[in-house]
Amino acid sequence: MSEDAPATALRAQAIDQSFGDVDVLSGVSLSVARGEVAAIVGPNGSGKSTLLHILAGIAAPDGGSVAVPREAAGARSVGYLPQRPAFRDGFSARDTLGFYAQLLDGVDDEDVAATLDRVGLGGVADRSVGSLSGGMTRLLGLGQAVLGEPSVLILDEPGSGLDPAMVERLFGVVGDLAADGTAVVVASHELPAVETHADTVYVLDAGDFAASGSPAELLTETDTDSLSEAFLRIVRAQVGESTVRAGVGGRSSKKTAGADTAETDDTAETDADDGVETDADDSEVNGGE
Repeated sequence: MSEDAPATALRAQAIDQSFGDVDVLSGVSLSVARGEVAAIVGPNGSGKSTLLHILAGIAAPDGGSVAVPREAAGARSVGYLPQRPAFRDGFSARDTLGFYAQLLDGVDDEDVAATLDRVGLGGVADRSVGSLSGGMTRLLGLGQAVLGEPSVLILDEPGSGLDPAMVERLFGVVGDLAADGTAVVVASHELPAVETHADTVYVLDAGDFAASGSPAELLTETDTDSLSEAFLRIVRAQVGESTVRAGVGGRSSKKTAGADTAETDDTAETDADDGVETDADDSEVNGGE
């Protein structure tokens, strides 16, 4: 690594995860640098949420390891935004983040105000959560995830159900966070936004990454004009390869997620916290909220 290369903020190696007889993840590895936006895309049921839970330290893998360098005492290492964040309707946006701030060392009211401004909610800080639009509620969830300035931010489908303008606004905030040095891992079906804002795209299918690279590299490799087209070509090629393998080698004793298994979405409001170090034999998340 050169002196100018950004430091690695998160590293996952050979992640395996199964549920019963279903192999969801098989030997998945990735590394994300500070200031990098890494997008994970894939068909429904391909294991994206499962992988994010493992990266965030919410779940331990069957095999492999995840390492996030520990920050200074009191700092937060990982921030996590689930697919559907749930907050109390009667609380204001300010009160909501104030509640989460109490769970973090060294985070005060000034930090709450700064975070609301950072995600574009400073002007509605005293409005009740119940009066916020779906997009604003998602931005509030993003604010919860970035309280304490974590070095790694993990986002599960942050643009799901939002209109294109709000998706672009949200990804713009994500880009600003990365520009400040945050490593961002985002799972998303919003491929136009991913193409614009992601530095690296990982295509997850059949339990592993079928392809990875910058958006431009994936377009070149697939001879396509958009990330949406490239994604379809990669996934179709993967389906064809799996079919050939099944025909030559016979059926596996285990099923692979993505073909006929729906991935379970996480709907709980959960944060991963300090010093995530997870592996198959010794899993511990310190300071979880």
